[in-house]
Amino acid sequence: MLEEVENWLSRRSWSVTDRPRSRLVTAKRASGARVSVVLPALDEQETVGQIVTVIREELMRGPVPLVDELVVVDSGSRDRTAEVAAAAGARVVHRDSILPRLPAVPGKGEVLWRSLLVTSGDIVCFVDADLREFSADFVAGIVGPLLTEPDVQFVKAMYDRPLGTGAGGEQGGRVTELMARPLLNMHWPLLAGFVQPLGGEYAARRSLLERLPFPVGYGVELGLLVDALHTVGLDALAQVDVGVRRHRHQDGRALGRMAAAIYRTAQLRLARGHLLRPELTQFERGDRGFEPRTYRVDTEERPPIGGIAEYAARRVA
Repeated sequence: MLEEVENWLSRRSWSVTDRPRSRLVTAKRASGARVSVVLPALDEQETVGQIVTVIREELMRGPVPLVDELVVVDSGSRDRTAEVAAAAGARVVHRDSILPRLPAVPGKGEVLWRSLLVTSGDIVCFVDADLREFSADFVAGIVGPLLTEPDVQFVKAMYDRPLGTGAGGEQGGRVTELMARPLLNMHWPLLAGFVQPLGGEYAARRSLLERLPFPVGYGVELGLLVDALHTVGLDALAQVDVGVRRHRHQDGRALGRMAAAIYRTAQLRLARGHLLRPELTQFERGDRGFEPRTYRVDTEERPPIGGIAEYAARRVA
């Protein structure tokens, strides 16, 4: 590991317990910063309500709430996700109603990019909507450094990811270990210190997010992390240990598609010239043996939101 990364780990890696919530509230009062939490959601009726409830009850009450705004962006759920989230107290916005002149494409990154148009916080915190046994520490932990450290601009959560239910068992994060971590260590070694580079829980200053392109699909986390490094430098990035993350795990084929999108995102950043064919063929056993299934790999990226006319007009208004 580079000496610069070792130094970064000692200065920019914290635990959620390092900043009691009372300290965060004091810092928020002094700064006047507004905090928005965004939950991108697709068919998450089983978990989204509990996440919204915890955030509202623990972080949005009192004379100086830590969270000012909680928005669930539904990207076309076929279940009761929107209804459950609204009943729990979130503001629910459908992806397709945001920036309707630009047809939406499927993908998590698309939802995160559009969410900047319907939130107002100076600090924007993204949280996946499939988390189980959710703790408010996931939000307080990653928002904390942005309230107390003026030089920090982007914060990722780090945590254990048990693959099963037993303690000390196999860890999840298979795409991280088999794809993202090798890519980062070889091509962006300054990012080698991030424990969960693909984690869906992170917070950033809006002023930074306005300057970053957003890959529309699974590559959004790697893309934002790499681009944040190039935009503001390693010392402006940080990570916070928030404990244990439990969520729904994907099957092997879904992980393969995720890995392909992440590789494509890295490839775009390594060389804007010749690109490999953006498709992935996988195999499933059918009535006639193994049958190929070919999927398109996410290739589109949304430009920095700061250059979108509707976003600029909203800020002027």
